[in-house]
Amino acid sequence: MRARFAQRKLSGLAPLMLALPAVVAGCQRANPPMNTLAPKSDYANWIYSLFVEVTWLDLFVLGIVVVAFVLAVFVFSRRAGEGEAASETHTDMRLELAWTLGPAFILLLIAIPTIRTIFREEPPAPPADSLKVTVIAHQWWWEFRYPGTPIVTANELHIPEHRPVWVSLRSADVIHSFWVPALGGKRDVIPGQVNHMWFIANTPGEYYGQCAEFCGDSHANMRFRVFVDTPAQFAAWEKAQEAPPVQPAAGTRAAKGAAIFANSPCTACHTITGVSKGYIGPNLTHLASRTTIAGGIMKNDPKDLKAWIENPVGLKPGANMPALGLRGPELDDLVAYLGSLK
Repeated sequence: MRARFAQRKLSGLAPLMLALPAVVAGCQRANPPMNTLAPKSDYANWIYSLFVEVTWLDLFVLGIVVVAFVLAVFVFSRRAGEGEAASETHTDMRLELAWTLGPAFILLLIAIPTIRTIFREEPPAPPADSLKVTVIAHQWWWEFRYPGTPIVTANELHIPEHRPVWVSLRSADVIHSFWVPALGGKRDVIPGQVNHMWFIANTPGEYYGQCAEFCGDSHANMRFRVFVDTPAQFAAWEKAQEAPPVQPAAGTRAAKGAAIFANSPCTACHTITGVSKGYIGPNLTHLASRTTIAGGIMKNDPKDLKAWIENPVGLKPGANMPALGLRGPELDDLVAYLGSLK
């Protein structure tokens, strides 16, 4: 009777066991843009290894719990009508020691690799030959500065592969959190404090980042991208970013747009080298070299750029950029000028 009872219970688990391979296969086929399970740097690999190590330990503990549960239900339990003498045992010192020392030992096994990983990714000084980048978080966009160079860009960070990158994190307003899942863990960006992180990217490509700390209306729209370049690609990008902005040819729509920009409120917020010295909004010196605008939520093409200038708050709630009121040829000329800033 007991065997039949156990068989009926275990048969109820069969559909779940059959569905498990399909679920696992589905997870393996998925390729989300922000995937912590596909590390592309040494830092991300450390986090992934720690995750796998702790997961296997968790599964081991789960196995012990499941075995104990099955034994308690199907082996050491009484059925209705089965009599048994009352136990006179009040305590079991061995069991109490096991319940106390077992969890303590498990916590120790988790703590050791966790502390080791923390110390590995928080050195007291930048690694030798590291590329230094200053990240400034704004509501709701990211500013990237390369100390020692005139390079200032927004929402797109370029770094070379196989070279240490030392990131200094600052906030211009509220608490944010810098997170690129494929390249490293989250790091808070706190007003009045400079936090640091470092990593070595090992695979060229484009990786998505996101603010991971709620920071206001457009928190979900505060995105960015990290481009891991080959050394040659990064050198070419660096040279292009250090160059002055392109001067449009006289009589072109871009030249007309340059005049519109120079005489508009844009100059109070945006910097274009040699044209304006605004400091509130993103640097536009090489705007056309970027793939996105508006904090990484829109494509950098004439259609989206025009829509953004016409109605920034409608496209990004809480945006600090006002609508300029430009329409028709004037707006087209301004978009042509911004599109020429390679």
